[in-house]
Amino acid sequence: MSTNTEPQTAMEDVNMRSIATDYIARVKSGDIGALPAILGLIALGLIFKFSSQYFLTNRNLANLITQSAPVMVIAMGLVFVLLLGEIDLAAGFTSGVCGASMVLLINNHRFPWYAAFLVSLVIGIVLGFGMGALRARLGIPSFVVTLSAFLAFQGVLLLMAGEGGTIPLQDRFVVAVENNNLSPMQSWIFYVVGMGAYLLYGLRRILRGRKTGVKVELFKIWLLRNLILTLLAGVATYMLNGQRGNPPQSSIKGMPIVVLVLLGLLFAGTFTLQKTKFGRYLYAVGGNAEAARRAGINVAFIRTVAFVICSGFAAIAGLLFASRSNSISPTTGGGTTLLYAVGAAVIGGTSLFGGRGKMRDAVLGGLVVATIDNGMGLLGFSSGTQYLVTGGVLLLSASVDAISRKGAAV
Repeated sequence: MSTNTEPQTAMEDVNMRSIATDYIARVKSGDIGALPAILGLIALGLIFKFSSQYFLTNRNLANLITQSAPVMVIAMGLVFVLLLGEIDLAAGFTSGVCGASMVLLINNHRFPWYAAFLVSLVIGIVLGFGMGALRARLGIPSFVVTLSAFLAFQGVLLLMAGEGGTIPLQDRFVVAVENNNLSPMQSWIFYVVGMGAYLLYGLRRILRGRKTGVKVELFKIWLLRNLILTLLAGVATYMLNGQRGNPPQSSIKGMPIVVLVLLGLLFAGTFTLQKTKFGRYLYAVGGNAEAARRAGINVAFIRTVAFVICSGFAAIAGLLFASRSNSISPTTGGGTTLLYAVGAAVIGGTSLFGGRGKMRDAVLGGLVVATIDNGMGLLGFSSGTQYLVTGGVLLLSASVDAISRKGAAV
């Protein structure tokens, strides 16, 4: 009896050791992934939990998600550009221009919301194509191109909204995206269906890999990781289904609708990066553009499309900005928006040097930035202190990235 189980146990031990060895090797090579962001998020959550009784409440959790959603979306788009070692300084004001275009079409030209949004999305794509073409075809550094666009788009937004003025939003559907919620029943259904589909997909991938002989994640590790994820998602759903209003005058329960938008964009971006030829080419160009060119990859095309996708995400963020504040102002997408979006991607694990990063980095990093801003605000710290801490966390993340790459090159 024992003779049958001992070889299996020994094989599992070898697999566990090989996984640990592979992970250590990846860390030494500079691929630390999202681990710092996850550890930072846990540490910040514990600190603010014991420092403020209001931090880990269902009302604050919902506020945290809705407040950080537009920045997360911009950060998702920036991941595509950062993977190439490039930067888009105009992403914030791109969202403002696209959002203003959508609101003006709804208000002044009676466009239905979906038609106005599609037009704003096309505008974002055109703006991204222009910046990408200047970078890819003329060889102008992306910093210069997008800095020029940053100033130009800020001017366009001022002309559209008027200095000191705002453009009110008059569409219930768009306003509902950031301000309305699913019912508790709908929230639980979404949780069960969403997590079920995610787990079935992962299990199918492991089984298919074993059949074809492809190296896949050890089942025990996959199971443990996804049990933790399922538990955390369940706790979050339970909290969001709690009462956040002041009944009987106002009853607010359920998952914010914007969560569906964030998860949909996360899925679409992750699929693009990991399951398409464009995604593979994007990583190849970011890792070594010259080697990618010699391998037959159209580097200029990949760079241009990356900027187009980044501006497309910014256009979606423009809708979220308009929804959250019920208006567009001359400062929409300005201020700290871009800094927080870049910070979110980098803090989450996307490398500033290109070739390394995932869509989840934008979400994890966005949660870190939002947690710092929200938690310190609850504790009464000034804006200056919040900026200092956020800047310090960003510098630390960039330093870890640089040090890990330097160690990998030795």
